[in-house]
Amino acid sequence: MSTRLVTFTLDGRLYGVDVDLVQEVLRGQPQTRIPLAPASVSGLINLRGQVLSAMELRARLGLPDRDADTEAMLVVVRVDGEAIALRVDTIGAVIDVDDAQFELPPDTLTGPARDFLLGAYKLEGRLLLALDVARTVAA
Repeated sequence: MSTRLVTFTLDGRLYGVDVDLVQEVLRGQPQTRIPLAPASVSGLINLRGQVLSAMELRARLGLPDRDADTEAMLVVVRVDGEAIALRVDTIGAVIDVDDAQFELPPDTLTGPARDFLLGAYKLEGRLLLALDVARTVAA
Protein backbone atom coordinates (compact mmCIF):
# COMPACT_ATOMS: atom_id res chain seq x y z
CA MET A 1 0.00 0.00 0.00
CA SER A 2 1.25 3.48 -0.76
CA THR A 3 0.76 6.87 0.83
CA ARG A 4 0.91 10.24 -0.89
CA LEU A 5 2.78 12.95 1.05
CA VAL A 6 3.31 16.67 0.58
CA THR A 7 6.98 17.28 1.34
CA PHE A 8 8.80 20.28 2.77
CA THR A 9 12.10 21.05 4.45
CA LEU A 10 13.03 22.35 7.87
CA ASP A 11 16.67 22.95 8.79
CA GLY A 12 17.84 20.81 5.88
CA ARG A 13 15.66 17.84 6.78
CA LEU A 14 12.89 16.48 4.55
CA TYR A 15 9.44 16.14 6.14
CA GLY A 16 6.12 14.97 4.80
CA VAL A 17 2.44 15.20 5.70
CA ASP A 18 -0.46 13.21 4.30
CA VAL A 19 -1.74 14.97 1.19
CA ASP A 20 -5.35 14.49 2.36
CA LEU A 21 -4.66 16.87 5.28
CA VAL A 22 -3.23 19.66 3.12
CA GLN A 23 -5.54 22.43 1.93
CA GLU A 24 -2.90 24.41 0.04
CA VAL A 25 0.67 25.69 0.09
CA LEU A 26 1.55 29.37 -0.03
CA ARG A 27 4.41 31.83 0.08
CA GLY A 28 4.73 33.68 3.36
CA GLN A 29 1.75 35.84 4.20
CA PRO A 30 1.61 38.96 6.40
CA GLN A 31 0.77 37.90 9.92
CA THR A 32 -0.22 39.54 13.16
CA ARG A 33 1.69 38.45 16.26
CA ILE A 34 -0.34 37.41 19.28
CA PRO A 35 0.83 38.83 22.62
CA LEU A 36 1.83 36.17 25.16
CA ALA A 37 1.38 33.33 22.67
CA PRO A 38 3.83 30.41 22.84
CA ALA A 39 6.93 30.71 20.63
CA SER A 40 5.58 28.06 18.28
CA VAL A 41 2.49 30.20 17.49
CA SER A 42 3.90 32.78 15.12
CA GLY A 43 0.65 34.72 14.65
CA LEU A 44 -2.63 34.99 12.81
CA ILE A 45 -3.04 35.14 9.04
CA ASN A 46 -5.92 36.52 6.99
CA LEU A 47 -6.27 33.98 4.21
CA ARG A 48 -8.87 35.32 1.78
CA GLY A 49 -11.09 36.44 4.66
CA GLN A 50 -10.47 33.38 6.86
CA VAL A 51 -8.37 34.08 9.96
CA LEU A 52 -6.18 31.14 10.90
CA SER A 53 -3.32 30.43 13.27
CA ALA A 54 0.23 30.13 11.95
CA MET A 55 2.56 27.71 13.68
CA GLU A 56 6.35 27.95 13.45
CA LEU A 57 7.35 24.32 12.98
CA ARG A 58 11.00 25.03 13.75
CA ALA A 59 10.04 26.18 17.26
CA ARG A 60 7.60 23.31 17.72
CA LEU A 61 10.22 20.73 16.77
CA GLY A 62 13.00 22.33 18.80
CA LEU A 63 15.01 23.39 15.74
CA PRO A 64 17.04 26.63 15.52
CA ASP A 65 15.35 29.79 14.22
CA ARG A 66 15.23 30.41 10.46
CA ASP A 67 17.58 33.08 9.09
CA ALA A 68 15.87 36.48 9.21
CA ASP A 69 16.36 37.00 5.45
CA THR A 70 14.74 33.68 4.54
CA GLU A 71 11.04 33.84 3.74
CA ALA A 72 8.96 31.05 5.27
CA MET A 73 6.55 29.05 3.16
CA LEU A 74 3.17 27.92 4.47
CA VAL A 75 1.56 24.51 4.37
CA VAL A 76 -2.10 24.98 5.29
CA VAL A 77 -3.48 21.82 6.84
CA ARG A 78 -6.93 20.93 8.13
CA VAL A 79 -7.16 19.24 11.51
CA ASP A 80 -10.58 18.50 13.00
CA GLY A 81 -12.13 20.86 10.45
CA GLU A 82 -9.87 23.78 11.37
CA ALA A 83 -7.27 25.25 9.02
CA ILE A 84 -3.80 25.88 10.48
CA ALA A 85 -0.78 27.26 8.61
CA LEU A 86 2.53 25.49 9.24
CA ARG A 87 5.57 27.71 8.59
CA VAL A 88 8.30 25.71 6.83
CA ASP A 89 11.54 26.52 4.97
CA THR A 90 10.77 25.21 1.48
CA ILE A 91 8.01 23.28 -0.23
CA GLY A 92 8.91 20.07 -2.02
CA ALA A 93 7.05 17.72 -4.29
CA VAL A 94 4.07 15.50 -3.69
CA ILE A 95 5.47 11.97 -3.61
CA ASP A 96 4.14 8.47 -3.24
CA VAL A 97 5.83 6.28 -0.64
CA ASP A 98 5.31 2.61 0.00
CA ASP A 99 4.62 1.06 3.42
CA ALA A 100 7.66 -1.18 2.89
CA GLN A 101 9.84 1.96 3.06
CA PHE A 102 8.45 2.99 6.47
CA GLU A 103 10.16 2.58 9.85
CA LEU A 104 8.88 3.65 13.26
CA PRO A 105 11.07 6.13 15.16
CA PRO A 106 13.84 4.36 17.07
CA ASP A 107 13.41 4.02 20.84
CA THR A 108 16.52 6.11 21.35
CA LEU A 109 14.86 9.16 19.77
CA THR A 110 13.57 11.49 22.49
CA GLY A 111 12.05 14.95 22.87
CA PRO A 112 9.61 16.72 20.57
CA ALA A 113 10.86 14.85 17.53
CA ARG A 114 9.72 11.57 19.05
CA ASP A 115 6.33 12.97 19.99
CA PHE A 116 5.55 14.55 16.64
CA LEU A 117 6.91 11.98 14.18
CA LEU A 118 5.01 9.00 12.88
CA GLY A 119 8.27 7.56 11.58
CA ALA A 120 10.59 7.74 8.59
CA TYR A 121 10.41 6.61 4.98
CA LYS A 122 13.66 5.36 3.46
CA LEU A 123 14.16 7.20 0.16
CA GLU A 124 17.08 6.99 -2.23
CA GLY A 125 19.94 8.60 -0.30
CA ARG A 126 17.88 10.24 2.46
CA LEU A 127 15.08 9.86 4.96
CA LEU A 128 11.65 11.45 4.77
CA LEU A 129 10.32 12.20 8.26
CA ALA A 130 6.56 11.69 8.45
CA LEU A 131 4.97 14.33 10.67
CA ASP A 132 1.98 13.53 12.88
CA VAL A 133 0.05 16.71 12.13
CA ALA A 134 -2.72 16.17 14.69
CA ARG A 135 -0.25 15.72 17.56
CA THR A 136 1.99 18.53 16.35
CA VAL A 137 -0.75 21.16 16.27
CA ALA A 138 -2.48 19.91 19.43
CA ALA A 139 0.53 20.08 21.76
